[in-house]
Amino acid sequence: MANTYTLIQAQTLASAAASVTFSSIPATYTDLVLRVSSRTDAGTANDNLQVTFNSDSATNYSMTRLTGTGSAASSLNASAQTFARVGWTDGNTATASTFGSMEVYIPSYLVSQNKPFSSFAVSEQNATAANMDAIADLWRNTAAITSLNIISNNSGNLLTGSSFYLYGIKNS
Repeated sequence: MANTYTLIQAQTLASAAASVTFSSIPATYTDLVLRVSSRTDAGTANDNLQVTFNSDSATNYSMTRLTGTGSAASSLNASAQTFARVGWTDGNTATASTFGSMEVYIPSYLVSQNKPFSSFAVSEQNATAANMDAIADLWRNTAAITSLNIISNNSGNLLTGSSFYLYGIKNS
């Protein structure tokens, strides 16, 4: 049972950025949690964020995604991807000054086996076009996770005020 969340690093963007990277993740925890509040300048109401680990852009990622829009539900499976899609966020045409939010849970990030992880995300638009995701991802790599990189799925920049918090969890 987890008994401590320790902030490893926080980044709040003072200006737009193409990506956010957490590097030199210490090997002193059992699990990682990434919490995000973000908006991009992609020309869409709903953008997606994607993550890669340890600069791995080979086809080592898979996902199963459930999405709800308030009026419909859908699912998507994808394998042999070059990134992990971790959920919706607000794009440039979303309601002004709104931000999407998400949490990514990465258990056993140090073990020498493939890394399953999960995310929950919602775009916040004060409109009917909002989306909510539940995603099960898999990184097919046995290396310990030492860095992660976050970018927009639609080549947008992450906008000023977007915040990213990486926590380590120690089990008792």
